[in-house]
Amino acid sequence: MTQFNDLNLDKKVLKAVSEAGYETPTPIQAGAIPPALEGRDVLGIAQTGTGKTASFTLPMISMLHRGRARARMPRSLVLCPTRELAAQVAENFDTYAKYSKLTKALLIGGVSFKEQDALIDRGVDVLIATPGRLLDHFERGKLLLTGVQIMVVDEADRMLDMGFIPDIERIFGLTPFTRQTLFFSATMAPEIERITNTFLSAPARIEVARAATTGENIRQGVVHFKPSRRDRADKEKRALLRAMIDGEGESCTNAIIFCNRKIDVDIVAKSLIKHGYNAAPIHGDLDQSQRMKTLDGFREGNVHFLCASDVAARGLDIPAVSHVFNYDVPSHAEDYVHRIGRTGRAGRKGAAVMICSPRDQKYFEAVESLVQMTIPVMENPLGTATEAEVTSPQPEKAPEAKPKRSRSRKKAPEETATAKPAEETATSDAAVPEKKAEPAERKNRGRGRQDNNRDRVVGMGDDAPAFIRLSFSERRSS
Repeated sequence: MTQFNDLNLDKKVLKAVSEAGYETPTPIQAGAIPPALEGRDVLGIAQTGTGKTASFTLPMISMLHRGRARARMPRSLVLCPTRELAAQVAENFDTYAKYSKLTKALLIGGVSFKEQDALIDRGVDVLIATPGRLLDHFERGKLLLTGVQIMVVDEADRMLDMGFIPDIERIFGLTPFTRQTLFFSATMAPEIERITNTFLSAPARIEVARAATTGENIRQGVVHFKPSRRDRADKEKRALLRAMIDGEGESCTNAIIFCNRKIDVDIVAKSLIKHGYNAAPIHGDLDQSQRMKTLDGFREGNVHFLCASDVAARGLDIPAVSHVFNYDVPSHAEDYVHRIGRTGRAGRKGAAVMICSPRDQKYFEAVESLVQMTIPVMENPLGTATEAEVTSPQPEKAPEAKPKRSRSRKKAPEETATAKPAEETATSDAAVPEKKAEPAERKNRGRGRQDNNRDRVVGMGDDAPAFIRLSFSERRSS
């Protein structure tokens, strides 16, 4: 079996790896590190949680241990799609470069430009950034990429598939043609792979597992959910989530709960907190300091249930996550692989359970098609929708409310006539002539000046001139 000592890594790197508790490289590490150390371009494809970050971090540190960075000209560049993944890469770099005199800078949103500019001005060996913030620094004239020797694109499919293609192409154009390029991802669709061929030159392709496969140590399941009523769907779905968490028992020590929409992340988190669960939300609209604080709390065990959007599905290396709950079926099938990859990491056992409503069926079929397996169906802990209707007292009040909402003005007289007794009907009929007489009175009032009051002067009072006060007959005789 291959050991880290067999990979020709720098001695200082090996010492840091040993102190971190690793002795045997994962298949993707054993396959990608040797060609990377040779200076070749690498295309690495492996399941989430198999150590892809170390696959480019270790050889990069080994190759950069000689040389010195110049101000505003980083020697290597790592591009990540999200702030969380970039911060995770930075943590890995700190762990493996603890005995190497290398400097780094992390360029992500939510942090002041002034602090980041100060790091770049001193010169950095490794620059870890998201594309948007990197280009912001470049456009401000604070950064030059002409000294980049090694360029890494982490989660390459996500970077390219989520609309970063123009930014990626521009960044590649700012780097030297002689750079070494490393692409790593858990999924690599054929159309995305064609794009990567533009950026890589005769790469060493390391594919240790079929693209978009899930770990065998992750127990998967799906609960098909049909609400009793449409207006109660969200409430019943949250109740189902709580029942599923309780059903896992003591084995569910902590969990990440994924939602498709940010607003649902907040709602689910508030609902769990209301019912006594230790939960917290994390999504892209939160302040960066709050996001990092929440992640640290989850790592340390102060937060047991992390309600997250897909911003947390990529690159979060939290080894001891026991469960992943997909509150929503992901709209992009590839996200399912990354979501459940947050559990069962480093050889541990994990569980991933998903809620599938009728409107999610097409997304669920896409997930099964991607992973090429039938996800086992689990029993609904709340029973069927019919049982929910029987036990819920609220639907009994619905028939009384519905006719009131649907009653129209046109039907009101008919309903009143059939419902009222004969005396009331006669009274209402007697009132009809009075209502019909009102338009006639108004009509007569409108013609009053032409008929009975044609000689009366209207509107001028006592100030009317004498010739106007003459009657119609007097004016005719004169």
